[in-house]
Amino acid sequence: MKAKVLVTRKKSIADPEGHAVQKALTQLGFDQVKNVRVGKIIEVELDQQSVHSSKEQLQQMCEKLLANPVMENFEIEMQS
Repeated sequence: MKAKVLVTRKKSIADPEGHAVQKALTQLGFDQVKNVRVGKIIEVELDQQSVHSSKEQLQQMCEKLLANPVMENFEIEMQS
């Protein structure tokens, strides 16, 4: 079983990488870009288990290591 975890900074946390990308896009002539937030995607492959059990384990992985719950939000997308 595979899963994707999308980790992004919380809206209240500054995103200097996103700001740099926005600035570069503007300099390249993409004036319509008003805001950019940069995140990361983590792909995890798990042994075959129930989806419920796997999602609970992924939740714990995110809370303990994959994301910083103080600064980041995360979403888990299960795949078959």
